[in-house]
Amino acid sequence: MQKIQAVGIDLGTTYSCIAHLNEHGEPVTIPNQEGELSTPSVAMFDGAEVIVGTEALRHAIVNPRNVVQHAKRFLGQSNFRWEIDGRFFTPKDISAFVLKKLLAAAEERIGPVESAVITVPALFSDVQRQETIAAARQAGLKQVDLINEPVAAALCYVLGSEGMWFAELAEEQRILVYDLGGGTFDLSLVKYHKDEVNVIASGGDLKLGGIDWNSKLQAAIAEQFYNEFGVNPSNDPESLQYLANEVEQAKRSLTVRPKTTLACQVGSKRKTYQITQSQFEQLTKGLVDQTTSITQALLKDNRMGWAHVDVVLTTGGSSRMPMIRDALKQASGTTRNLSLPPDQSIAHGAAYYAGMLLSNREYAESILTTEAASRLAKIKQHSVNARSLGFLVRDQQGQQRVPHYLLPANTQLPASVRHTYGTVSPNQRRVHLKLIESGASQDEPFVVLGNCVIEGLPANLPVDSKIEVLMEYDSEARVHVSARDLASGKAAEIEITREQNLVPMPADASSQKSDVRDTAALDEPLLLKEILDQAESVSPPVAPLEKTREPEKKSELPPPQPLPAKPQRAVRGLDSAERPIALCSQCGEPQIGPPGSDCATPEKHTQGVLASRTAPPQKKKRQPIQNSGQQQKGAPGKQSGSPRSGAAQPKPQKQNKPRPQAKPTNKLDAAESEFWDLLEDA
Repeated sequence: MQKIQAVGIDLGTTYSCIAHLNEHGEPVTIPNQEGELSTPSVAMFDGAEVIVGTEALRHAIVNPRNVVQHAKRFLGQSNFRWEIDGRFFTPKDISAFVLKKLLAAAEERIGPVESAVITVPALFSDVQRQETIAAARQAGLKQVDLINEPVAAALCYVLGSEGMWFAELAEEQRILVYDLGGGTFDLSLVKYHKDEVNVIASGGDLKLGGIDWNSKLQAAIAEQFYNEFGVNPSNDPESLQYLANEVEQAKRSLTVRPKTTLACQVGSKRKTYQITQSQFEQLTKGLVDQTTSITQALLKDNRMGWAHVDVVLTTGGSSRMPMIRDALKQASGTTRNLSLPPDQSIAHGAAYYAGMLLSNREYAESILTTEAASRLAKIKQHSVNARSLGFLVRDQQGQQRVPHYLLPANTQLPASVRHTYGTVSPNQRRVHLKLIESGASQDEPFVVLGNCVIEGLPANLPVDSKIEVLMEYDSEARVHVSARDLASGKAAEIEITREQNLVPMPADASSQKSDVRDTAALDEPLLLKEILDQAESVSPPVAPLEKTREPEKKSELPPPQPLPAKPQRAVRGLDSAERPIALCSQCGEPQIGPPGSDCATPEKHTQGVLASRTAPPQKKKRQPIQNSGQQQKGAPGKQSGSPRSGAAQPKPQKQNKPRPQAKPTNKLDAAESEFWDLLEDA
């Protein structure tokens, strides 16, 4: 019988990771087929083939129109999709391709995986959670559980890391989990006390992550390039993707170095810019202040200060940036905890939670030993909902529908609430309600989860008959609704129709039969092969991408400080730091610069660079000296078949080394040829 594995997946905006628990209950990251511990969440479509990971990211410059990135940011947007070669793909489809890549790598190491725990941001709505589950089903998983990313990080910290998870924390602690990833910012206040992890409150921003830092730097470089050359890199997909890759590498370099360089190129125009940490911090100061204000607000809303926080736990790849470290230290007055690996701790925490579920599941044949299973069984975790849950009700004064929340945010899960509604007409057989969740922040509008229709009410009900509706969040913040008639006690049927699951019919196909699938209905998932097969015939439900993409909110860009431009220089094949420099044998100064005051051969020095040097006349023809018996004009006294002359003769010219006879075809080859000529002159 196949042993059940405890598998956790961190499905990220920019990078994803998968881990499992070994028999001793220790988390182990599973590398992908390329040997990488983190897989870029990027998909490239090459005809019928879908390539995911580093290979897709590498080809993004050459073929950006067939590459999809950052799909997680668009989960839950019903009208958002990418058009590639006449086919349409949703964010859920792209997420399924990424998950399939991770599961294929895991299958090679630990065998088939049918169940896993997937992490989601704490602020994810029920729609986004359902789409994540649907994507996992499409990737081949049969059992899918969810856990909030900050809670997973807290579990990884509480249970230990790097194989030391059996060590218990000595006392009760309040932990602030600061998770700044590639596309989202998550915060959670967690209280740990003797094998119990309780989330006090959650917050963050779903549109704030490392790619926003990239966008600031990318916009500044593009503006600088446009001012100098009159060409905007953003108007060319290839040039824009090249700049995006350069910016990502520059951001990583600035994490460990005070300055770095990046290049911007559009056609034949190219320039390299030097970026310092201070310039990068100035450009992104608004983003750092935004994370700080969200953190301060979370503490204030829960009547807490930094003195009540025992540990500041950072995770997520973007938390490595020095500006984040300095901002947290300045705000909290303490040093952040660096015990967790930023790129893998979320997946490790998900694997721990998968082990907890396995150990509590009856008759589960897991790979864990008895000791490891019993240790995990002791741990209890209780999360909270990050959004309020309720219905739209009609305002009696303005006759408009307004939100009426029944479950407030930061209520401990699982949670439920009952509310009584009255019928408005005699013999009413159904009740129609619109289920909503609050926005991710106070500035954002509510999210409509779907239309809740209560059917099967008893016949002949009088007006104002009482119908009790039970609305609840489960432990994974998924919504469930039920109802019953209070008079008869009969349960009514509930059907939640999610608006984003309805595929609208095209105007010219009204007579055709529509095959509408509910992505939240997990009984018959649409597998990846079917996605590719059916994508050819899917009619576009919306306009092209440029019209369907909702504009993202952008914060005010502070006036960028002009970047120092490098001095213009002639084109050369190699940078001067990558090749040796010939020195004068008389004065010791470089031959590409001015001669020394005591130099006996100043004519061998040049004031310019290699590309501006004029080759000596005798170097134009690279033919060997013929044995003609005549002495070459201006050459040392060397004749055919004769021995060397006496001491009065000057030093004979050296025989030329074999050189390629092909003429230089570009500036790189020309510079290389000049370089070797210079060495021979030396």
